[in-house]
Amino acid sequence: MLREHEIELRVRYQETDPMGFLHHACYFTYFEIGRTELLRASGGNYRQMEEQGMLVVVVRAECRFHRPARYDDILRLRTMIVRVTPAKIEHEYRLFLRETLLAVGNVTLAVIDREGKVQRVPEYFQVEA
Repeated sequence: MLREHEIELRVRYQETDPMGFLHHACYFTYFEIGRTELLRASGGNYRQMEEQGMLVVVVRAECRFHRPARYDDILRLRTMIVRVTPAKIEHEYRLFLRETLLAVGNVTLAVIDREGKVQRVPEYFQVEA
């Protein structure tokens, strides 16, 4: 599994608030896109996991906002796996406009089965050194 991955995202008009800034809730959508693309770039995908009965759920999420993004900005999102334990996967996200850091997020995931019981994190989530 890759340790980090970057993607570009363009702020869409419907993602902005009345002040013209990227709405704070959209950052978490961007983070989800980032971790999905990190997994995809590593050769996996969440659909296959779900078909195998493994569901990935968010157990903690936070974001620190430094500068706003605006409509039509092209942003760069760096998604990093910072820690994997037998029970959880921790990601960090850094969102940039060119070289300016806009936000830093952290999300912790757990793997559960269809009955909601916590499962061990699959071996393929171990990151390369």
